[in-house]
Amino acid sequence: MISTLTDSRLATVCASAIYQAFDQYQTEFHAITRHAYDRFRTRDWRGMQADATERIELYNRFKHSTIAQVRQLIAERRDDKLVWASIKAVYSAMISSRDDWEIAETFFNSITRRIFSTVGVDPQVEFVDTDFNAPPTPSPQRVFRTYSRPESTAALIANIFSDFPLGVEFQDATRATQLAAFEIETHLQALNISAIERAEIARTVFYRGSAAYLIGKIYNGSKIVPLVLALLNSGSGIGLDAVLLTEDEVSILFSFAHSYFHVEVERPYDLVHFLHALMPRKRIAELYISIGYHKHGKTEIYRDLLCHLAQAEDKFQIARGERGMVMTVFTMQSYDLVLKIIKDKFQQPKDSTREQVRAKYNFIFTHDRAGRLIDAQEFEHLQFDRILFSKELLDELQRVAANSVLIDETRVVIKHLYVERRLTPLNLFIREADDASIRAAVIDYGNAIRNLAAANVFPGDLLLKNFGVTRHGHVVLYDYDEVCLLTDCHFRALPQAHSSDEEIASEAWFYVAPNDIFPEEFSTWLGLPSPWREVFTEYHGDLFTVNFWQSTQDRIKNGQVIHIFPYPPNKRLSEISV
Repeated sequence: MISTLTDSRLATVCASAIYQAFDQYQTEFHAITRHAYDRFRTRDWRGMQADATERIELYNRFKHSTIAQVRQLIAERRDDKLVWASIKAVYSAMISSRDDWEIAETFFNSITRRIFSTVGVDPQVEFVDTDFNAPPTPSPQRVFRTYSRPESTAALIANIFSDFPLGVEFQDATRATQLAAFEIETHLQALNISAIERAEIARTVFYRGSAAYLIGKIYNGSKIVPLVLALLNSGSGIGLDAVLLTEDEVSILFSFAHSYFHVEVERPYDLVHFLHALMPRKRIAELYISIGYHKHGKTEIYRDLLCHLAQAEDKFQIARGERGMVMTVFTMQSYDLVLKIIKDKFQQPKDSTREQVRAKYNFIFTHDRAGRLIDAQEFEHLQFDRILFSKELLDELQRVAANSVLIDETRVVIKHLYVERRLTPLNLFIREADDASIRAAVIDYGNAIRNLAAANVFPGDLLLKNFGVTRHGHVVLYDYDEVCLLTDCHFRALPQAHSSDEEIASEAWFYVAPNDIFPEEFSTWLGLPSPWREVFTEYHGDLFTVNFWQSTQDRIKNGQVIHIFPYPPNKRLSEISV
């Protein structure tokens, strides 16, 4: 098909098509997000899970349909940079009056990179940096409510609760208020803060899983204290389940291993920067991702990476830890992200395909990550200066990933990779950390396995090297090539041997189906050295029994959604079951 439109008319038509698609995407994104209020009010946790998956898949649905439309419009001029530069200029003018301009820029990039097949970055045809040095539109209103000089902490909490109706009455509003006030006052006393001068609470409720969160901060002079009120709906009323008051606690709530919040916001930029004041060590990218704008978070990650590379003095090198059978992983010592490339050929006994590995990562992307599955951002056609790579890494890439990596005299082009936060592999952590930290990590390793099971995920391979430890000491899974639904597994007890020959046989003397799993064997091949094996058994010995796994399967098959608490049990103030 040949387009008969002039360049200027073509630019307007294509930019309008992309703009209209983005506007419709945002309309549907907000509509799904608004369901969270009713899901929480009616305790429709299955519906909440379905909404989370639908909202994640929404972006690709609009992206693919828009790509097809624009390809038809632009026809034979698909590779004309001047036309694309004009489309970008027209589109930039269109979005300059929007409160979600940065999300709109990322949507444009998603279209142009697919159609124009950009390798590396090209400022002419995509928004490598934002077109706006400052927000192009004024804030219609502050993204938070201000509570000035409350009479008392209890009065402050009572006012906050009254300003955020959740469609269900509190079980005991007075008790919830008193509990919150006590927790806050105890914490402020420990910080030598005598009074609350004001509080700022985000105007919108954050929903995730079976919980609702009111999020803000407390001020005393220049001192800022985070404030998160975690609320649960028991069916007989709302209860206050936890009060989070430290940066670390709030940072874990917004962890890259958790699924995304459903939070209504017309101006994401303002909310993200409000949250960043609570968690200054957390990347802006991670905050966008946490509120559901994962594609823009990916844009911010790439911008952050480019900024780092422009001033980095070290080189990419092979990441610490055991070499993977499926992935080759590299990083910079000065940067806290890792880049993962699927190998051309997998080592035995791995028998999966490249497509199956990508499908596993997509499964995790759309599934409840339960705070235990690291968020992996997928990139294509990235270009780097060759000088940024160590010789050892270049040799490794040429040897194991030649189909995905092009290396010439000046550059390295990677066709496909995943970017994740860098963690300390659990097997290395157990070798290098102090005893108290190791003990805590071993216990949390078991908690991670439990949480994954509750989210209907079986890691497949429970080896220590597949798990990592965050800066908060939280254990998460980052190797996904063996993951599957827990309900697809067949957990069996080991059959009793009938003879001494069967007992000492090097291979199973009984039939083992592909999905058969024998929990009794976990204790022998987890790889935990003594005394940590004994610690794990003390806290998590039931993981070696068939009953634990089958009972968890039964709960899931019966429709129960098991809530994962993003804070330790000692932070809970109630016994509400959700």
